[in-house]
Amino acid sequence: MKTPPGEAYIRFVRILTGLSLTWFTRYCFSEESIFPLAKPFPTLRLDSYFICTRLTEAFSTCVTTSSYACSYFVFPFISYQIWCFLIPSCYVDQRARYNICFYLSGICFFLFLFLSISWVVPYLWHFLCFAGTTSTSILMIKLQPSISDYILNTNRILFISSICSQVPVIVINMLDTYTVMKVTKNRRYMLVSSLVIAAYGAPPDIWCVFAACLPITLMMELTIMVALIVRVREEGRSPDLDGRIVVLPEGRQAASGANYR
Repeated sequence: MKTPPGEAYIRFVRILTGLSLTWFTRYCFSEESIFPLAKPFPTLRLDSYFICTRLTEAFSTCVTTSSYACSYFVFPFISYQIWCFLIPSCYVDQRARYNICFYLSGICFFLFLFLSISWVVPYLWHFLCFAGTTSTSILMIKLQPSISDYILNTNRILFISSICSQVPVIVINMLDTYTVMKVTKNRRYMLVSSLVIAAYGAPPDIWCVFAACLPITLMMELTIMVALIVRVREEGRSPDLDGRIVVLPEGRQAASGANYR
């Protein structure tokens, strides 16, 4: 029987091996990884194209894209290895709850990733590109974005989307550990965390930071609101013996069917 340190070492070696092989494979096929991210720009029907302004820009773009693609491909494998290491030490009821959180995390992650690549990223770049065009012939603006800047900002959008996908899972786990009122009172710390994440993932602009912080905050508030509604309904459906409550003189509550003298 393996000891916990030995099991942790095995899981760590598997994760490290998976990361190395996946990153090397993604780097060898970096053009195939860049194409889905750059696909919205050629469909804008503009006489524009990507440019490189530095000698190392193409190489750094391939490395950055390979790293982001590697993290997305390896995320399910890493989650599974962590789950296999932690689940044997849990009780039966804890396993059922953690299984639900594990499946919910995966579903939200891939759902948000699909929506971001297929809808959010194309719509955002269409808006930004056409917002910079002129309606008259007095001033002509021709867009020629840098490939590294385009890919970096696209990866930032996907990063913010991935964080938003895990916000419901994090809040649900916090509600299982703490009470709803305690989580609601400590909401300011969660808001500060969302600002820090948005500042790290968004472009260096104050409006971009607030725009990136908005979906994270909305997902957090929506999850807390749904949890409050579910908690109130569960408390309203829990009857006490025959469904009636009798208030004792000391201020305590007892069911009407209980022995009280």
